[in-house]
Amino acid sequence: QVQLVESGGGLVQAGGSLRLSCAASGRTFSRYVMGWFRQAPGKERAFVAAISRSGGSIYYEDSVKGRFTISRDNAKNTVYLQMNSLKPEDTALYYCAAARTVVSGTNLNDYDYWGQGTQVTVSS
Repeated sequence: QVQLVESGGGLVQAGGSLRLSCAASGRTFSRYVMGWFRQAPGKERAFVAAISRSGGSIYYEDSVKGRFTISRDNAKNTVYLQMNSLKPEDTALYYCAAARTVVSGTNLNDYDYWGQGTQVTVSS
């Protein structure tokens, strides 16, 4: 069992930055692929970024490439999402998730555990 707690969301102006953190419980964090997803009002939850167990493989949704950076610290049981050059369309509830086994890492159905989410609001 893994419990995930996100933090770092907030209100920021367009062009600003935020760093999201997701702290995981347990001693097996390094066994999980970690992902970030987001859900805007009236829309389905969508993939943002994923990182492999060692951090050696990383995937991004096209609209965040070059602006967002996912990273992990297995010693601290934490995954991060650095978000720069934020846009109003990035406004959403951001979730982190953990997967024991994945096919692509971009499919939310691959993930076994989810956090409660942290709100990111970008004003224009």
